[in-house]
Amino acid sequence: MRNKISTNIRLNLDKEADRRAWEYLQNMDRKKYKSYSSAIVTAVNDYFDRQERIKQDHYLETRDKEDAFLDRIITTIENGLKTSSTVNAIGGLLQLISANTEQQTEHKSADDNSLDDALDFTDNF
Repeated sequence: MRNKISTNIRLNLDKEADRRAWEYLQNMDRKKYKSYSSAIVTAVNDYFDRQERIKQDHYLETRDKEDAFLDRIITTIENGLKTSSTVNAIGGLLQLISANTEQQTEHKSADDNSLDDALDFTDNF
């Protein structure tokens, strides 16, 4: 019984996907991948393993995108804080937080007044 299987792969360099695959193979890290076979085996296994994980967890891809998006937001904020003075940035954040807290308090008291009016109205019956 043979433990090795030989097969050929044909790439059509006129097709964008095939050409990109060929370029990846030509520029692969030879220390990490000793041969085309090892690179192709890794790529095929990674692809189909991911397809199986997505099949079992339909939201996996969405969470990956959300995580990448949040990472970009955090990086942008960090870069913004680095370029501005820390005191001004913290002061601006504190103003934003206090304004939001005041809005929530005003909204809550308006809701409380509406509830009191509604209860007074029902007491008339």
